[in-house]
Amino acid sequence: MRSTGFRRTVVAIGVCSSLALTATACGSGGDGSASGRTRITVNCEPPKSAEVDRGFFEADIASFGKQNPDIDVVAHDAFPCQDPKTFDAKLAGGQMEDVFYTYFTDAKHVVDINQAADLTPYLRELKSYDTIQKQLRDIYTVDGKVYGIPRTGYSMGLIYNRKLFQKAGLDPDKPPASWDEVRADAKRIAALGGGTVGYADYSAQNQGGWHFTAELYAQGGDVVSADGRKATVDTPEGHAVLQNLHDMRWTDDSMGSKQLLIINDVQQMMGSGKLGMYLAAPDNIPILVKEKGANYDDIAIGPMPGGKGTLIGGDGYMFNKHDTPAQIRAGLKWLDHMFLTPGSGFLGDYARARQHNAPVGLPEPRLFTGAADAKDQQAKKANANVPVGNYQAFLDGNQHLQMKIEPPDAQQIYSVLDAAVSAVLTKKDADIDQLLKDASGKIDSILARS
Repeated sequence: MRSTGFRRTVVAIGVCSSLALTATACGSGGDGSASGRTRITVNCEPPKSAEVDRGFFEADIASFGKQNPDIDVVAHDAFPCQDPKTFDAKLAGGQMEDVFYTYFTDAKHVVDINQAADLTPYLRELKSYDTIQKQLRDIYTVDGKVYGIPRTGYSMGLIYNRKLFQKAGLDPDKPPASWDEVRADAKRIAALGGGTVGYADYSAQNQGGWHFTAELYAQGGDVVSADGRKATVDTPEGHAVLQNLHDMRWTDDSMGSKQLLIINDVQQMMGSGKLGMYLAAPDNIPILVKEKGANYDDIAIGPMPGGKGTLIGGDGYMFNKHDTPAQIRAGLKWLDHMFLTPGSGFLGDYARARQHNAPVGLPEPRLFTGAADAKDQQAKKANANVPVGNYQAFLDGNQHLQMKIEPPDAQQIYSVLDAAVSAVLTKKDADIDQLLKDASGKIDSILARS
């Protein structure tokens, strides 16, 4: 699944627009040159309704143009940055931009259908490439060739309400480290009464399957085998995930009676101060505050319980297979300028973000390593306007977790796993063994067709 926002706080609809550098229609076009200048189209510009982010994006493209007068960049806005319903058709129809946004889970698929340019010969043009975390770079590497560049990443953790932890007699600086501790803490929080729920989870619209996957990784399991051919959910780890949810729901009564929840439902519960814990990425935190009524001081995040693994996701840019070498080089320069220079650009200019009251100091994204990471974190810390101490447990715990991307055919698999999660949360007598057996067979069929 994707993370929750375009950048920090954008929620809007998308249209096609041209930035004043040169006129264009939507989509990739031409040979990329005019009057000796190289022209590239790019997407994922914030829409006009997101004034602050739109202004940042345009300012950064304008500054890029001043530094690179031989390159024209034409940006197309959109929300969401990628529509799964039209993505493949846009690729096949030759309407995709020269440099286009993708989710991590798209990378191999775009390569498999032969719609991505091979960037390997041009990587020396990307100054930042070696500073990006290898596990993120590897997502866009297929058969030893590089087809895309990560822009941002997230990992799942446990968001919790510090105020409810204190009321329940729990230490708000020590989030639960195991699933047994999650269960015990959820039970104490639910005992506060007044409609308070200890722990909530998604179980509809494929989101239950997404969270099942995250919880399975946390147990040390996998959804599919290493070769991507067989389901691996009917295992002790898979059983532990469903048994834990069942027991919290029916034995402990710590998950409340309302089920079949999706992300917005759970965010509303947390924002209203009636929920103790749920799984999410750090980018949920500003949404809880700005849209759902929470307070930054009350919201904290810890690592995924269990100490074994966590689900990661994120996005990046790939290049149209029709791009010329000049367009590829221009696009890589643009990515360096916009997103991949620590402490500057659209995602990294923390001083500018703070001036416009955007949250600075959240523990992710954390894209870089070594000196580049140190520089980025130093700039973030200097401009932080959120309680960074509330996220230290997440940062510390993530250092010891295996970071694992979503499975192949993720949405189809999530749909199957939704049924298992919803069953244990709505039926007290749900047969966990049978649910996992059925899910395994259906996932095997999905994998056999892909």
